[in-house]
Amino acid sequence: MFRNQHVVITGGSSGLGLALAFALAREGARISLIARDPRKLEAAANAIRTEVRDARVGVKPVDVADEAAAQAAIGELAWSEQGVDVLINSAGILREGYFEDLAMTDFRQVMDINLFGLLHVTRAALPHLKRSQGRLVNIASMAGLSGVFGYTPYCAAKHALVGLTDSLRYELAPQGVKVHLVCPAEFDSPMVDALDRSRTPENRAHTLTIPKTGVEVIVKGTLAGIRAGRFLIVPGTRTRMASFFMRHFPGITRMVGDRAIRQVYAGPEHHSSSPLIECRETGLPLGNSKPDD
Repeated sequence: MFRNQHVVITGGSSGLGLALAFALAREGARISLIARDPRKLEAAANAIRTEVRDARVGVKPVDVADEAAAQAAIGELAWSEQGVDVLINSAGILREGYFEDLAMTDFRQVMDINLFGLLHVTRAALPHLKRSQGRLVNIASMAGLSGVFGYTPYCAAKHALVGLTDSLRYELAPQGVKVHLVCPAEFDSPMVDALDRSRTPENRAHTLTIPKTGVEVIVKGTLAGIRAGRFLIVPGTRTRMASFFMRHFPGITRMVGDRAIRQVYAGPEHHSSSPLIECRETGLPLGNSKPDD
């Protein structure tokens, strides 16, 4: 299905974006990776070339929060690869902390990357996707389908992304562009390992009411969902069960969450570590205050 297709992946230097790039390269796709750090991009591209014989991988360092830069990058990639067949929006940042401890800048930075960054790239790629009758794949999260303790900026952005993607499906279907929304649960990655060392106990308890999923399961489920033409893709059997309960039995979902939080609740006045936890969906370490993708 993906052989000789030009696939652009934002947040492609590590994490889920890179894992999808490996899988698509194995299927013969032409890959373009977008992220901020040129060194990490080159390292990611070289890793794919080393593992996948004859892999065709290009890179484009760009900050997706910069609308003009995103527009120019997509234009250059489309010109060099004769169009865009698939756009996978995987770039994002995550902030974790008690709501009253978070600054407004934290919310704005998360929105700048997770929502507006995606908008910049999508608007730039849309003319090319319409010409190729291609696919738009937006990576959201189970946090876009439900609230999560400590994730107020992240959930706000992911809920907005879910609504945006649902609306785009209606608008773009008559124009021949297929739209997919991927909502994975938390998965094992360097980012999650770093988050585990310092996040609030309530967030830890609440997120783990849905067990972690292996990234390989998410990649396999995502590609299977795209092949099947599904709009909403929730990879992993246990995660799909949780999604079913969220939609059909929201009261039970809230009761389970309340119980998990109540058992460990400390509150902001008793939290001894830093109130703000920042990490990247792409697996970068904590503590760097500059948004990345």
